[in-house]
Amino acid sequence: MQKDVGSSQPSETSGRVRHRKRSTEGTPDASKGNGAHLLVDDRNKYKSMRIRIHSSIWMIGGLVFVIYMGHLYIWAMIVVVQIYMGKELFNLLRKANEDRRLPWFRLLNWHFFFTAMTFVYGRFLSRQLVNTVTSDKLLYKLVSGLIKYQMFICYFLYIAGFVWFILTLKKKMYKYQFGQYAWTHMILFGCLLSPLLLLQIYSKEFSGNFSLYILANFLGRFHWLTCPRKDLSTGWLYCDPGPMFKPEYHSLSGWVPSWFPWKELSILPVQWHALAIGLFASIIAPFGGFFASGFKRAFKLKDFGDSIPGHGGITDRMDCQMVMAVFAYIYHQSFVVVQSFSIEMILDQILRNLTLEEQRLLYEQLGRLLQERRFEDSD
Repeated sequence: MQKDVGSSQPSETSGRVRHRKRSTEGTPDASKGNGAHLLVDDRNKYKSMRIRIHSSIWMIGGLVFVIYMGHLYIWAMIVVVQIYMGKELFNLLRKANEDRRLPWFRLLNWHFFFTAMTFVYGRFLSRQLVNTVTSDKLLYKLVSGLIKYQMFICYFLYIAGFVWFILTLKKKMYKYQFGQYAWTHMILFGCLLSPLLLLQIYSKEFSGNFSLYILANFLGRFHWLTCPRKDLSTGWLYCDPGPMFKPEYHSLSGWVPSWFPWKELSILPVQWHALAIGLFASIIAPFGGFFASGFKRAFKLKDFGDSIPGHGGITDRMDCQMVMAVFAYIYHQSFVVVQSFSIEMILDQILRNLTLEEQRLLYEQLGRLLQERRFEDSD
């Protein structure tokens, strides 16, 4: 009995000691929770914040510089963004053990990627490319032939990749290979759809900035941001901006007191479009970021990559843009573009589908028709 009592007393004492030790160790944590551990003492937080701010300044400065340089540089920037997004998304579901057994499988993914890019950019930049090489007859014939058969060439490249994929199938790797094949096509859809729609807007006559309502009034007055680029040159642009970028004056009489200095308000029609797009960007577009965050949580990832210090990858910065690009294209087609056959559209079809001899024949026949109509009008 004494042994039992004696043996129980140390255990109770040690239990009380351990309890007091836990309480004393918990005091610093409690003080931290009450604000004793201030942000000013956390150097890692400040370092991360400085890196993030520096990266943001470089990105904003780089974007302004690219816009200043013009359309060709913007297209090049979009290509670079697409390549980085493709790289980050390809690595997302990559498994090292399986890739060692499939040494050429990564190259196959990039084959599909660049085949899709060739189809997209060849499809929507054909008119600018033809206008650029018009002066050189040999180069003009070569480019015209490539554009005419561009769809067939891209389809042949895709089929070559498809056959390549079938020939590289290995036993016990089917599930991984077909999963990567499907993931590759999802990447093509995600990476190429948004820029494709933006290029569609850029290739039309309306190529101004979708921006905030107030900035639209300022930016819409620059030809550099409103005139379309009809070739791949980098010179300055001059054009008639069209009614969308010409100010409309609205009288304020009856709405403001007599002592108010401004009697009328100048508004560009593009500002109303900018207001609609700005509202969508503020309310709906962030859900693209929420979707990307949930996607990363599903794969237990913090960021898609580490291309931008302090921000993660390019894909982390482009999640909302995927939603915005689709909306901007649909809005542009529904409320901005005049649904009619324009001279640019007809000319694009002529340059795309007719040979040089056929174009010359069309020119001669059109000249005869115009002369006949002139004689009929004179009679």
